[in-house]
Amino acid sequence: MKLKFSLSLLSAILWGNLVSAQSVNSPDGRIVFHLETNDGLHYSVKRDGKTVIEASRIAISLGDGKRVGFSTMVEAENVEQLDESWKPVVNGRFSIIRNRCNERIFHCVENGPDRVKFDLVVRVFDEGAAFRILWPKQKTLNQFRIMEELLEFRLPEDNQAWVINHKKFGSGQESFYNKHPIREVPVEGLYGLPLLAQNEDTTVAITEAALVNYGAMFFEKTGANKFRTRLARRDAETLPVVGQLPYSSPWRVIMIAGEPVKLLENTMLLNLNEPCEIEDPSWIEPGMMAWDHWWSGNVKMDTETILSYIDLAAEMGWEYQLIDWQWYGPFNRDSADITTVNPTVDMEQVRNYAADKGVKLWLWLHSNDVDRNDAYLDAFPLYQSWGIVGVKIDFMDRADQEMVNWYHKIVKYAARHHLMVNFHGAYAPTGWRRTYPNLLTREGVFGNEHNRGGSKTTPSHKCALAFTRNLLGEMDFTPGGFLNRTPETFEVRARPTQVIGTRAQELALFVVYESPLTCVCDRPENILGQDGADFLKIVPTVWDETVGLIGEIGEYIAVAKRSGDQWYLGAINNEIARSIEIPLTFLETGNWKATFWKDGDEGPESILKENATVSGEQSLSIPIRDSGGMVAVFERM
Repeated sequence: MKLKFSLSLLSAILWGNLVSAQSVNSPDGRIVFHLETNDGLHYSVKRDGKTVIEASRIAISLGDGKRVGFSTMVEAENVEQLDESWKPVVNGRFSIIRNRCNERIFHCVENGPDRVKFDLVVRVFDEGAAFRILWPKQKTLNQFRIMEELLEFRLPEDNQAWVINHKKFGSGQESFYNKHPIREVPVEGLYGLPLLAQNEDTTVAITEAALVNYGAMFFEKTGANKFRTRLARRDAETLPVVGQLPYSSPWRVIMIAGEPVKLLENTMLLNLNEPCEIEDPSWIEPGMMAWDHWWSGNVKMDTETILSYIDLAAEMGWEYQLIDWQWYGPFNRDSADITTVNPTVDMEQVRNYAADKGVKLWLWLHSNDVDRNDAYLDAFPLYQSWGIVGVKIDFMDRADQEMVNWYHKIVKYAARHHLMVNFHGAYAPTGWRRTYPNLLTREGVFGNEHNRGGSKTTPSHKCALAFTRNLLGEMDFTPGGFLNRTPETFEVRARPTQVIGTRAQELALFVVYESPLTCVCDRPENILGQDGADFLKIVPTVWDETVGLIGEIGEYIAVAKRSGDQWYLGAINNEIARSIEIPLTFLETGNWKATFWKDGDEGPESILKENATVSGEQSLSIPIRDSGGMVAVFERM
């Protein structure tokens, strides 16, 4: 279904008439985006009559001393309703996505000698609001340059905020989300996406969508309850945005829900991106992947080790095996050559063996080796001839305009050679996977690999991630650690690497977190024949439907996801034991066979597997131990 038509205003606003205030409502009428031009351009957002975003400035500092948003006239507006349904190439949360919103375009002119023109485009969905700025060609802007955005987000002072402080623009965006009363968020931070806030009425996640040819968005705190956008730049001398008109900014997105767990059903980021541009994307296939690096200490790169992981993938029914760093020898140096193979690896044998086992191969690459002398131009066609299906590219650790454009260049060229992509050392996703779905997943998360270093991936952190970074989409957390420990018995070891949390919790991450390509971190002997391995043989990585059930940020969460005719349920808990009541209303009428993998009584690695008959009219009362979890599969009887 696709429906798009214009609405005439009851009171026509003619070009040249000043609009001092105007509102845009969501289709269900619950969310209102209000725009005012008194004392500059300001917006506010309400849900059910209660303030979500207080009056906040929309302003931009351009080159040559020009600024907009301080003395702005809105000269005309267009009104449209959008209502369409579309099918993503790779399902994240839903196999059919409805894009339903009200859109208004405000044609703005800044008072002053230059009369700079810009369009403010506003879309209001039932699940939030978004706006972006379009810059048309005009004589007063010969070269388009943005010095800085001056966009504000003022949150009510009764909010609690979860913020991730990256401290600088150049990072792999791997850190913790910390909780503060909104007034107590430190002012010295450089905060990443999303900015999450919650009070008694609403939960809000602020982020961006359709990041194209632009510096990524960060936040700084500029008042007791006020945040301002900062755009990533490569260095102090480089502007965050330089280009030629016409130009468009990314969408500034405000996801809104009553209960925080309902944000997991939000599809705004994908809806705000352009449709798929790959003419025939049938070669793009999500799936599970074995990974030989997490357990290899300083990397054991030889043919025998790779073959053992191919055996693991084949035994588990996983589609892929990742050959990680040093397969082409020393990396990130001038002599590195991504078209050659380390003498310790017989790549022809590896390729033939994988083909015989029905396992497809991915290759790891350092971004500097990919970029040096445009090495990817020769390497990607070579990989295609080898039968390689994907590349994992690491250590970009930047989010400025030049790097954003590099991401897009690499993904597009990879698509020409039927290569899927997984970015590590990456900035947070913005929904661009809709446009180029061969970008299956990315890191940009403090994930399981940190258990082998000096930091800890704690159950509280994992419960916070479900409501923060996970909201933005594809997240390569690399779950699947089977040396499970309590917080008290956990030891930081490079090999063998342990994880904090029960085996059932680790299984539940495969349902709770979103990643169409899911990389399993543990070694063959720790998985094969072990409790819970049977679940990893059947769990999908893409979903036809997602239902957020219950949860509190950083405390616990339960999510149900449908694949075909089966439903999967995942629940994880922080370090405090509790009993949770999970409604089964997502199940259709009739009886269902439920298979549970629960925390056992013999330590964090033990699993209690049970069967039961249930219906959608029931609720499950589930006791979950500290740092524990649970997964279940429901099949119609």
